[in-house]
This record gives sequence, structure tokens and C-alpha cells, in this order.
Amino acid sequence: MTQLLRVQNFSVSSDGFGAGEGQSFERPFGDVSPERLFAWAEATAGWPNRTDPGGSRGLDDYFTRDFAHNIGAEIMGRNKFGPQRGPWNDHEWLGPWGDEPPFHTPVFVLTHHERPSFTLSDTTFHFVGGGPAEVLDQARKAARGKDVRLGGGVATVRQFLEADLVDTLHVAVVPERFGSGLRLWESPDELLDRFHLEVVPSPSGVRHHLFWRK
Repeated sequence: MTQLLRVQNFSVSSDGFGAGEGQSFERPFGDVSPERLFAWAEATAGWPNRTDPGGSRGLDDYFTRDFAHNIGAEIMGRNKFGPQRGPWNDHEWLGPWGDEPPFHTPVFVLTHHERPSFTLSDTTFHFVGGGPAEVLDQARKAARGKDVRLGGGVATVRQFLEADLVDTLHVAVVPERFGSGLRLWESPDELLDRFHLEVVPSPSGVRHHLFWRK
């Protein structure tokens, strides 16, 4: 069975930025409010953190509900786990998700400073070095035949794209311009040498960009 490396529900601005400038522990998305990127998903009935009934149905909700389908492991950059740099000074920091992380799979955190693995609920976090291909091989073994999700952030997605390891991408382009920050692309056309692309507009104003390998 082919195990895909998938990017899912990755949100960027209309000018290609997935986070703002000045990222910090207190502001993981820098000077950009996360709601500006993820309001489309948070409004859906399938948003996993929803505590009240209701929410939108339709196209946006389809992508939200599909997030965990056939995913057996996740890869993320250290910056997504927590905006800390250098050696781990505080092993008490276990991520921003509380006792119930939303992944429900093994998670491989890319870092130059390894630390012991730990488990929260049904999610085990592994802190690994090595190149993209080596880390992907570890994640595929842990995924036990299912696909691997590439969770981000921007630099991590770009790193795996440059290594030509990504099989499919779903990028939600929100109708806002940020002007600066961490940029996924100047234009989605940059990926058309390797990927097919279909763009599907949503009533929310988001344009869902679906890429699959040629």
C-alpha cells in the first residue's frame, strides 16, 4: 500500500503568508491573530474544539472532518510544537494542547536538540533530528500503513516540498493580505511543475487549493 505524505487544512493569506512576524511564546503566529487564518475551520460543525452545537456544513466542513481520515502519524517542526529555540531548558513544557492533543497518532517533532519522547493521552511525541527523508521513513513505520500528515509550520512544509517528498496538499487561502511574515509561496503556480492543481471556492470566501502529484 502506498503511504502518502499529506498537507491538510494549511491556511495562508492571499499573499501567501502562513504566520506573521515577531513570533514568540506568547504569540506563536507573530503579529497575526490565528483567527484570521483559521476562522473558516473554527466556524464548521466538524471543528474538533467546538464546545457548542451548530456550525457550518458544506465544503469547509468537509475538509475539517477529513483531517484525521487515514492518518497514522504526523510530522511537525519545532516551531509548531512551541516557539522555543536552542536547547530544551524546560522539559515540563509539553506543548500548547493540554492533556488531550488533537493528533491521536505518533508525532515526530523536527529539532536539532533532541529530548526524551513523552505521551499525552493517545499521542506520543518523538523529538528527532535528521533530514526530511529520514524523518519521513520513521513516521511511515510508525503509521503502520496509513498516511503521514505534514503539519507545518511554513518552514517545515517548504523543507519537505524542496525535498520533493510531498504527495498531496490542501492549502486554504483566506481572503486577507498580511504583507509580511513567513511565506509559503509567492504564487501557487510555483508548484505546477510537479503538481496538478484544482481551486475550489467556498461561500466563506476561502479558496481551497488542492494539489496532487503529477
